[in-house]
Amino acid sequence: MTLKIETPVGEIASQFPLSTRVFARHKIDFCCGGGAPLQKVCEKHGLDVHEILSEINAEVANEEEDTQWNDVLLTDLIQHIVSKYHASLKEELPRLEMMAVKVNKVHGEKDPVRLQAIETIFSELKTELLEHMIKEEQILFPMIAKGQFVSAVGPISVMEAEHDSAGESLKKLRELTNDFTPPEGACNTWLALWHGLSVLEKDMHQHIHLENNILFTRALNS
Repeated sequence: MTLKIETPVGEIASQFPLSTRVFARHKIDFCCGGGAPLQKVCEKHGLDVHEILSEINAEVANEEEDTQWNDVLLTDLIQHIVSKYHASLKEELPRLEMMAVKVNKVHGEKDPVRLQAIETIFSELKTELLEHMIKEEQILFPMIAKGQFVSAVGPISVMEAEHDSAGESLKKLRELTNDFTPPEGACNTWLALWHGLSVLEKDMHQHIHLENNILFTRALNS
């Protein structure tokens, strides 16, 4: 499928799930208003349709670059983690929580136990991760950047334990969503939520890898 300005936003959301990040960013309704062509939706919101297309293409094409992070300065690695993963999480977590709440509210009667569990677990995960990132950005990362490696030992241990906790939550979400396989007839929001959780898991695995296996290991061995 080629992205075109006359393509309905719901069809774009279905074929390119990462486009929902852009739609959420600009408050574009891709669920109930999914039948409207992208151009008309952009005109309604006073948006440049070509800029929106560029944003969607950028999200779809976004891949982890092949950088040898063991060979760069620790400060550069920290900057990469904050700009790529922390910034994305701060946008994604509220967006995914909003969709989890909506799916449970609208479709909860279809699968009340699982959908409520998904909403609850994700809400707790969001809170934990947002607090976790604050501790890293305000305490641990500055220590490492300043070369205070001995002082960083305790905080690193705490962060690794919290990474384990986040990993368990992601594992539970995968189990509850049947490996992120949406049910037959799922709406666009439901599809976007399942895909978003899948992408979150993938990104978190790379994120935690960079911290646990490279940043923290290098700091502890310095």
